[in-house]
Amino acid sequence: MSSSTVAVVALLALIAFVLLRSIHKIGPSEVGLVNKRLGLRKLRDDNPIAFRGEAGYQATLLMPGLRVRLWPIFSVTKFPWVQVPAGEIGVVIAQVGDPLPIGAKSAEYRSAFGNFSDLAGFVSGGGQKGVQRPVLPPGTLVPLHPVAFMVLTSRQVFGLPVAPELVRMGRGGALSPASFGLDPAQLQVVVIAPSGGQDVVGIVTTLEGQPLESGDIASRLGGFADIAAMEQDPDVTDAELIDTLLGSKNDLHNNYQDFQAFLDAGGRIGLQHDPLQYGAYLLNPFLVRVDFVPMLVVNQGEVAVIKGFVGLPTLDTSGVEFKFGSIVRPGHRGIWQEPLRTGKYPINPRVYAAEIVPTFILTLNWANAASQAHDLDARLEPIIGKSREGFVFTIDLQVQIHVSDARAPKVISMVGTMVNLVNEVLQSAVGNHFRNTLQALEAVQFIETRQAVQRAAFDAVSQYLASYDVETRGVYIQDVVFPDELVEVLTRREIANQERSTYVEQQKAETARIETEKARGTADMQSQLAASQVSVDIRTNEAAAREAQANGEAAFVRLTGEAEADKLRAIGLAEAKATEALGLAKAEGYEAQRQAIGELSTALVAVAGAISEGGIDIVPEVLVTGGGGSLEGLAATLMQVVRSGGLGGGTAPTPATATEVLVADDAPEVPAQV
Repeated sequence: MSSSTVAVVALLALIAFVLLRSIHKIGPSEVGLVNKRLGLRKLRDDNPIAFRGEAGYQATLLMPGLRVRLWPIFSVTKFPWVQVPAGEIGVVIAQVGDPLPIGAKSAEYRSAFGNFSDLAGFVSGGGQKGVQRPVLPPGTLVPLHPVAFMVLTSRQVFGLPVAPELVRMGRGGALSPASFGLDPAQLQVVVIAPSGGQDVVGIVTTLEGQPLESGDIASRLGGFADIAAMEQDPDVTDAELIDTLLGSKNDLHNNYQDFQAFLDAGGRIGLQHDPLQYGAYLLNPFLVRVDFVPMLVVNQGEVAVIKGFVGLPTLDTSGVEFKFGSIVRPGHRGIWQEPLRTGKYPINPRVYAAEIVPTFILTLNWANAASQAHDLDARLEPIIGKSREGFVFTIDLQVQIHVSDARAPKVISMVGTMVNLVNEVLQSAVGNHFRNTLQALEAVQFIETRQAVQRAAFDAVSQYLASYDVETRGVYIQDVVFPDELVEVLTRREIANQERSTYVEQQKAETARIETEKARGTADMQSQLAASQVSVDIRTNEAAAREAQANGEAAFVRLTGEAEADKLRAIGLAEAKATEALGLAKAEGYEAQRQAIGELSTALVAVAGAISEGGIDIVPEVLVTGGGGSLEGLAATLMQVVRSGGLGGGTAPTPATATEVLVADDAPEVPAQV
C-alpha cells in the first residue's frame, strides 16, 4: 500500500474518530453540558459560564437526542435532569448571577425566574448567587444547568460544584446534604400532624430578615397595631382581642413557603409570633426552621392563665390595691385578665406562657401516695409533729381547695404557678398549723379531740388561703400513725373497752333469752289467757253495770232525801214560827194574869190548862193518899210535873198506867187499892 493510500486511510480514520467523538447521544432525562476548550474570548468577572462563545462551560445545554459538538474543541458531559422525589423538596443554589448584598443570606427572587430552567433569563433578570428562596416542590423534573444551579435533595445533590472546597469534597465521593450543613431530614416536606396522640403546632424561626424592633422577642407582621386599633372601640371584648391574637397572618406569605413575600410584608428575622398548624409545608431549611411543640389544650374544669411576653406596653388593670404584678388586657405584656377556657389553642409557648389552673375541687394529699388526677402534690409528705409530752405523730392529711376561673389570673400573679401555691404557700401553712396544734396538746387529748382539731385546721387554712383568692373546701385528717408505746397503751384500753362491751352484749343476750322464754310461756298459755281475759272483761262489765245501778239508786236516794229534808226543814221552820208566836202570846197573857190574880193563882191556872191540853190523868189508877189528903198535896204533885218538863214547851209526860204509883214527897204510905 502506497504512502498516499495510508495517508488517506489515516485521514479517514481520524475524521471518523473525530466524528464519533463529536456525536453525543443525550438520554431522555439528561442534558449535555458543553465545555469549550478553545476560544478567543475569556469569561468576565467571576461567572463560570460562557454566554458569548468564551472558552469554558457554555450556557446552552444539549437536550435529549443525538447532538454534535466538534471534538476536541468541545467536550460534552451528560447530567441527569433534576428530579425531586415525592415527600422531598429541592433547594436551589445558584453559582451564577450577581453577588449577594452584604448581610444577605439568600438571593432575591422574582417571579420571572420561574423554576430556574431559563438560565439566560435568570442572569439577565438580576438573579443572584447563593441560596434561592423558593424551593422545588416534590415531583419536579426540570433540566437545570448543572453548573449554574446546584439542587439539594435528601438523597442526591444535582449539579457540578465550582467552589474549590466543594470540588475537593466531590473528588472524594458524591456530595451530600451534609456537605452543605444540612441534615437529609431537613430536605423533606414539613408535615405537622398529631404525634403520639398529641396535638402539635410548628414554631417558626426565620433565619433572614430585618432585625426585630427594640424590646421585641418575636416578629408579628404589622406588630400589634391592629390590637391598639380594636381597643379604641369600647364595645370590643377581651374574647375578641384573643381571637385576633391567635388568628394567623400566615396567609400573607403562604405559611412561610413564599419567603420573598414574607420579607416584602415586613417579616423580621428570628422567632415568629404565628405558628404553623396542621398541614404539609415546603420550607427552605436555609431560611426557616420549625420546632414542634404541643398545642395548648385546656380541658374541662381548667383554665389557662396567659403570661404575654410580647405585645403592647404593659397597662395594668388590677387597681392600686393589688400589688402582686400587672393584670392586663389581651395584647399587652403581662398576665391577661381573661383566661383561656376549654378548648385547643395554636399558641406559641415561647411568646405566651400558659399556666393551667384547675378550677375543679383540687384534692391535695400530704401522704406517701400522690393523687391520680394531677401531680401537684407529688412533693407533699406526711406531716410529722410532736405532742406536748414528746410523742411523735405522723399525720396523713387531705386538703381540698378551689380556684375560680375569674380569680385565676390574680392567683397566678400572686404565686406564679400552681406548683408554687401548693409547695410554697399551702405546704408551710398546713404543716406549721398542725405542728403548732400538736405541740399544745397531749397525745390522748389529740386523739379524743381529733374532730375539733380538724375543724380548727379548716378555719385556719381557709382564713390563710382567702388572702390568695383561694377557697378552702375541706381539711381532713386521713390517718394518724401513733408511737409504739402509745399504741400499746391504747390497745390495752381498747381491749378492756371491748371486753366491757362484750359483757354488756352478753347481758343483753340473757335478757333477751328471758324475754323469749317469757314470750314462749305466754304463747303456750295463750288460750287460757284469752279465756281469762274474756272472763275479766265480763266481770268488769257486770261490776260496771252494778256500779251504774248503785250510782243511780244512790242518786235517787240522795235527791229524795234532799227533797224530804227540805220539806221537813220548811215544816219545822213554820211550826217553830207558830210556836214562837203562841208562846209570846201566852207569855203576854200570863203576865197580865199575874198582875191581875197573883203569881200563885196564875201558876195554878197554867197547870190546869196544861193538864187539860196535854191529856194528863190527874186521878191515878192507883191512888195513894196520905193521912190527911189536901189540896196542897195535889199542888205539890203538879209542880213536880212542871219542873220535870211536863208543862210548857217541854216534852209531854207519859200518862200514868195502872201499875204506876204516884207518891208525894210528904204523903204517907197507904196500901194500894184497886
